[in-house]
Amino acid sequence: MAEVKNFTDVLKGLPKNWGRWGADDEIGSLNFLTSAEVLRGVKAVQQGKVFMLGVPVARPEGDPLHPIRAQPIHTMTADEGFYISGRIKPFPGGLKYSDDVVTMFPQGTTQYDALGHAWYGEKLYNGYDPKTTIGGLQKCSIKPIAEHGVIGRGILIDAARYRGKEHLDRDEGFSLDDLLGAAKKQGVTIEKHDIIVLHTGWLDRFYKEGQKALFPEGEPFDEPGLQYSKELVEWWHKMEIPSITADTIGCEQGLNKETGGLGILHSALLCNLGVIFNEIVWLKDLAADCAKDGQYTFLFAGAPLKLVYGCGSAVNPIAIK
Repeated sequence: MAEVKNFTDVLKGLPKNWGRWGADDEIGSLNFLTSAEVLRGVKAVQQGKVFMLGVPVARPEGDPLHPIRAQPIHTMTADEGFYISGRIKPFPGGLKYSDDVVTMFPQGTTQYDALGHAWYGEKLYNGYDPKTTIGGLQKCSIKPIAEHGVIGRGILIDAARYRGKEHLDRDEGFSLDDLLGAAKKQGVTIEKHDIIVLHTGWLDRFYKEGQKALFPEGEPFDEPGLQYSKELVEWWHKMEIPSITADTIGCEQGLNKETGGLGILHSALLCNLGVIFNEIVWLKDLAADCAKDGQYTFLFAGAPLKLVYGCGSAVNPIAIK
C-alpha cells in the first residue's frame, strides 16, 4: 500500500478563509449568501415545482448512514394500546393522542455538517482550538449555520447522466474538469456563489440494493464523489461557492488516490474555506426533472435544526424550480 500523505503537507499553500469575516466567524462561506443572493435564487424560480430532498427516517429496513453510526430507534410513547391497557386515560371530554420518540444521530439522515465537525492538524475552521469540541461544540457548531440558513441559487450537476450511467461506481471521482464539462453539456454556467448540487445516483443504489451495496463487508469506506485536486480547491475559492450538496454520505470521493487519505475535501473545503457540506440528499427526482425540462437552476433552501453545541443536524432541504 502506498504511503498515506499528511493533509498538513498536501494542503500547504492552498487558500484559507480564516479571518476573512473576522476572528469570531462561525459560518464560513455562508457569509457569501447575502440577501442579494437569496433574491438571485428567487429569480431562478420559473415553474413553481417543489422538490423535498430529505430521505425517509427510521425505515424498518434501515436508512442510509455512515457505518460509524447506528440506525434510528423509533418508539411509541402513546397510542390506542395504552388506552386499551389502561396505562393512560383520555383527556377530559374524551380526547386521545398518540406520541413517539426517536433516538438517532443528528447526522444519521439528510444532514448538514457543522464547521467544527471535521478538521486536521491542530485547528478548526477559522483557527479555533479543537479543545472547544470537548463536551459539545462551543465554536463552529451547527447552531450559527441554522440561524443563518443555506438559501440561494442552486445548480444541479448530474454526474451520473454525464457519465451515461445510473450511478457512479465505487471510488469513482468527479473532477473539476468533469464538473465544468457536465455544466456545459447541460447548457448551464456555474456562477459565483451558486450552491452546487451533485447527483451521483449513489443514494438511489442504496434503496435498490441495500446497505451491502454501499458498504460491502471487509471493504473500506470508498464511495464516489467530488475528486480532490489543487485546481479544484483554488477554483472553489475563486468562485466563492458557499455549499456542496450531494446524494452521498460524504459528498467527496472516499479514498483519495493522490494522498491515500480519507476526507481531504472536508479538510480543504470545510475546514479551510468554511464550505458547508450537505449530505445524504435525495436527488433522483430533481435530476430526472432537470433532464426532462432542461432547467438546472432553482431556489435552494436548507434549514437545519438549531441544535445547541451540535456537530451537525438533520434537514429536509427544498429545491423550487
